[in-house]
Amino acid sequence: MNRRAFLRTAATASASLALPMRGRALADDKSSGWRTFEVTTHVEVLRPKGATRVWLPTPLTVATPYQRPLGNVFAAENGGRVAIHDEASTATGIVSAEWPDGAAPVLTLTSRVATTDYSTDLTEPPARHAALSRAALAPYLEPSRLVPVDGIVKTTSDAITRGARTDVEKARAIYEWIVENTFRDPATRGCGVGDIRFMLESKNLSGKCADLNALYVGLARAAGLPARDVYGLRVAPSTRGFKSLGVATSNVSTAQHCRAEVFLAGYGWTPVDPADVRKVVLEEPPGRLTLDSEPARRARTRLFGSWEMNWIAYNFSHDVALPGATGAPIPFFMYPEGATSEGRLDPLEPAAFRYDISAREIA
Repeated sequence: MNRRAFLRTAATASASLALPMRGRALADDKSSGWRTFEVTTHVEVLRPKGATRVWLPTPLTVATPYQRPLGNVFAAENGGRVAIHDEASTATGIVSAEWPDGAAPVLTLTSRVATTDYSTDLTEPPARHAALSRAALAPYLEPSRLVPVDGIVKTTSDAITRGARTDVEKARAIYEWIVENTFRDPATRGCGVGDIRFMLESKNLSGKCADLNALYVGLARAAGLPARDVYGLRVAPSTRGFKSLGVATSNVSTAQHCRAEVFLAGYGWTPVDPADVRKVVLEEPPGRLTLDSEPARRARTRLFGSWEMNWIAYNFSHDVALPGATGAPIPFFMYPEGATSEGRLDPLEPAAFRYDISAREIA
């Protein structure tokens, strides 16, 4: 069965559904530079009330230069009904499950994905093939609820990029400004919220990846550069010498990480991650380094134009309307989400909403 057609027409089910592992032979060939990971999310709602729902993100539903989807298998136990949805415009896959009152909700999703390290050579002359239409890029210039492009975001962006002539110069100026002026706050819950207007107005430029990289995206869009957050999950140790930029065990339940991409004329989508520079400064052993330290300087150089793909991407989505949910859309979709008749569950609160995420590399 064609995978895209299956996603578009998936119906609710009470057991498990699978997508074909298309392309696996190529992805498993490590000589090609591609690695294959299997990620399993197991969710239990500990305090169900009335009808209960759970939503899980899948890896990107489209192939990119750095990632290929290889399929998903999912099951809702104890009378649950489950479906998969494909939001094509943002490459967002959503597994949605519902249980009746009195059921004990349990949902499991296993995904396979192939990744390869991703970089853009900004020393080479622009390539003609990297062009995209205005219509294709337009969504990545628009504001979202927490990532506006006017007001203080626009004035800050204008000040940062003053004198920059090319897309590369503007994108680098914003990157360097964020590296210099923000810091990682270990007290921030999860990956942060990403309310960039509040950050700029309060002059509190702290947070984690969903804050600092959202700030990059908003400032880039305000400068006329298409940009997008890429929400995902670390799944393996770093092989680039950064202990803080990988995971040490197969349990990756708290390893969510948001990155960013910016579209540069002639070069195409280009990876950036200023938030991880600040993570290296705070967490790379022995910890609390300076920006002048060797690990920080190395990370700063690498993370403008390069990602190590010991990480998988879920989606590019802001303001996500979960299928069948009531209430406002969520700012982004990177964690398991749930709801009972009493309202939304806190994805960072294990007392009512427990989940385990494990990852392994397939040889």
